[in-house]
This record gives sequence, C-alpha cells and structure tokens, in this order.
Amino acid sequence: MNEMIRQLFERRSVRVFEDRRIDPKDKALILEAAAMAPTAGNQQLYTILDITDPSLKEELVKTCDNQPFIAKAQMVLIFCADCQKWYDAFGDAGCAPRKPGAGDLMLAVTDAAIAAQNAVTAAWSLGIGSCYIGDVMENCETQRRLLHLSPYVFPAVMLVFGYPTQQQKDRQKPQRTDQKYIVHENGYRCMDRAERKEMFSQKAGQKPYEEWMKAFCDRKYNSDFSKEMTRSVDKYLEAFQS
Repeated sequence: MNEMIRQLFERRSVRVFEDRRIDPKDKALILEAAAMAPTAGNQQLYTILDITDPSLKEELVKTCDNQPFIAKAQMVLIFCADCQKWYDAFGDAGCAPRKPGAGDLMLAVTDAAIAAQNAVTAAWSLGIGSCYIGDVMENCETQRRLLHLSPYVFPAVMLVFGYPTQQQKDRQKPQRTDQKYIVHENGYRCMDRAERKEMFSQKAGQKPYEEWMKAFCDRKYNSDFSKEMTRSVDKYLEAFQS
C-alpha cells in the first residue's frame, strides 16, 4: 500500500485539537491543494471563506448546532457553491446569461465538495486533522446573512482543522460498510430486507438491529436539525430559481 492510499485509509474526523498554531505556510499549502481539485470545465464553481474572526467563529458555533470545538479550531474554512461570479462575469462581457438553476447549483456544490476533500487530504498528510460540519446548511437564511452571501452563493461545506490530541490519534476509525454493498456493477439494484439488515448490522454492534436502527433514525434522519436543514435548503432553492 503506497503512502497516499495508507493516509486515505487512516484519516478520521478530529474534533479535539491541540492548542497549537497551524503554520501559515501549511495553511497556504492546504488552500492551494484545494484549488488543484478536479472541477467542472475548470470553472472552480466555489469560493472558500477563511474564517479568522473569533467572534464569527463563536456565531458559527451557535448556528451550527452548538458545537464548541468549532471555535477552538485553528483553521475554519467554508466552501461555498458559487454560481454568482460566472453569472456576473457573463453579464460583464455582454452575454445574455440565463439565471442559474438547480442543476448549476448541484454542479457548484460538487465542485465545492471535491475541493474540500482535497483540503482534508492535504491537511492529513501534514499531520493536521479536520472535521466536516454539515450543519452549515442548517438555518441557511441565518448563515447566508452571517457570511454576507450573494443570491447565487450557497454554504455547501464547512471544515475545521487543527492538530489532533493523542486521544484523537488513538481513536479507532469507525468501520466502513463492506464493498459488496457499496459497489454495484453496471447499474443500481435495490437490496432486499435481509441484505439491508446484513449491511447495517455491523454498525449496530452488540445492540439489537431494530432497536439500533430506530434510535439512529430518530437521532439523525427524523431529528429537528435534519428537518430544519431540509426546510432551509428547500426555501433557498425556491428563491434560487425564482
């Protein structure tokens, strides 16, 4: 196994950081690595917000489901899906661009997520941990006001970075689902009930499968924050396409 593959296998989310500053050269390298990510038509349909204001970090703690480790992170980046800059540039050049739609937004979100993963991988290679904060999409109206986002800009991915504590280094990476359930050859197939139970039972561990699944459904899928995220994104999409 080569070094890059080994690091991809070993990388895990880090939520507790040492009180240790990230060198500006390493930060610049992480940001440059993000910009080297694959991108649709070389458009780089994203803008990266580098959050350095401590008070803004504290606000993001509150608006991202009250997660205090956000404010303690040495580096906080928000990858915004950005359809605004190209739309404006088309107008500057005398084009007659249509308004961006849902397809454009999905393409931009994909670009932003790929760039974010490049940053995550680059950081890990430097000994710097990271954690994705999906809650940046929750309370979308509030986040967009807080970050001064233009109409066709969406907060797609948030990342926090820092040097992991020893406890975080020693923490076991959660087991991933077996490849036979993840990889479908030549087309999608719906699994039957037995296969689905077999697939997810490893996540349940020693708990009864149905009990674990119900608790997970309530904690994640049916949670208030999940409902709010869906409502918020739906509302943004309505405005995006109006």
